[in-house]
Amino acid sequence: MTGGNNALSADILVIGFGKGGKAVAAAMGRQGKRVVLVEQSDRMYGGTCPNVGCVPTKALVHRSGKRRPDDEIQAWYERAVGDVQALTSLFRSGNFEALNGADTVTVVTGHAVFTDDHTVKVGTGDDHLTVTAETILINTGSEPVIPAVPGLQESRYLLTSAELIETTGLPRRLAIIGGGYLGIEFASIYQRFGSQVTLFESGPDILTHEDDDVAAAARDILSEEGIEIVTSVRVEEVRDGEGGATVTYAKDGRRASIEADAILAATGRAPATRGLGLDAAGVRTTENGAIAVDEHLRTSRPHIFALGDVNGGPQFTYISLDDSRIVLDQLTGKGERSVTDRVAIPRTLFMTPPLATVGLTEREARAAGHRLRIAEQPVAEIVSMPRAYVVEETRGLMKFVIDAETDQILGAALLSVDAQELINTVTLAMRHGVTAAELRDAVYTHPSSTEAFNDVLATIVRADEP
Repeated sequence: MTGGNNALSADILVIGFGKGGKAVAAAMGRQGKRVVLVEQSDRMYGGTCPNVGCVPTKALVHRSGKRRPDDEIQAWYERAVGDVQALTSLFRSGNFEALNGADTVTVVTGHAVFTDDHTVKVGTGDDHLTVTAETILINTGSEPVIPAVPGLQESRYLLTSAELIETTGLPRRLAIIGGGYLGIEFASIYQRFGSQVTLFESGPDILTHEDDDVAAAARDILSEEGIEIVTSVRVEEVRDGEGGATVTYAKDGRRASIEADAILAATGRAPATRGLGLDAAGVRTTENGAIAVDEHLRTSRPHIFALGDVNGGPQFTYISLDDSRIVLDQLTGKGERSVTDRVAIPRTLFMTPPLATVGLTEREARAAGHRLRIAEQPVAEIVSMPRAYVVEETRGLMKFVIDAETDQILGAALLSVDAQELINTVTLAMRHGVTAAELRDAVYTHPSSTEAFNDVLATIVRADEP
């Protein structure tokens, strides 16, 4: 690096230690470029996923089902949280050392604010550092949205997901506001740990973007677990008491209330752009606060890129990783890769068992004018999937939406053990034109979950007339 005591000059400046930014920083560092990566918190080295997102939450999903009969609930939960925090600490230090240990990469901890389109100031007062770079990447992620419910913001029982997973005391009564992926995952985790969970969803049902049969199967599983799901509801007020909070809500024209020891706000996340000084850099944002980018992730300043959640795209770690490939292609490749290359992007809801989906639902495919064949089976009836019985998880279903004329798979919903892995095979088939018949007749190891495709894709429950 070059510069004085309070200044650094670099080829690449990365703001935020997320998946996409750190991938570009590492790759450019290996090529001998001078890289500075600025992260505002020493607890976020590596980004959201290994610290407060995917890794700790999925580790809690795993541990929530492992209590032995003689384990006292509170001690078991506290031990699980401790184990998970040790895991995230290991990931965090590994991420820091992997970058900061490189000769050409420097990690700076502090809040970065643009002073012009090539320069940021990190820190305040006499203890600040100025970093100037030819190319800048913004990878600051997203932050929780707290709904405008009277008394909620001020409640001492309000927690974000990041705060809840670090709380060593298991809430006896947990209220979750928001029935999306985050809300459902945490409802499943904490109900299995032993909390009494009430999930509030303002819409008419949870998972309304899925087909009705898939959503109903998921809801049945959650209800069987003991989660109370309240839909078509408006949370009107939160009032703190000495031993907890009273959550008042309106449903069907009537008001009711519950008591809660903790309240999780799970109503979405917004791009984290506040306090970056984007105006000083001439970087434009969209109406929802995301940084506006083109198909190559360039902002309104061509030498500044935005990667991951902050650019308003799908909020998945693997999308941020793919963002890094697009940016690296711009910096060192042919400059041809873009977000338009992405097809068949899967996603997984980590309830138990997980729900993994890709492509079109049956409803969407019909609306698009396709003539369809629908292959569907409950997991408990899939003869060729003994693994479900081996691991004692036979709940759920598998559904494929198939174009009747081409035999191409248009979409799939897998609510089953190992669904988060199975969906990647389906996704690869969709991307490369593998037909439903080819996937059905493939040879899979035994006993495995993948061999379920042999049965399910042969079970056509609905077929449109030619």
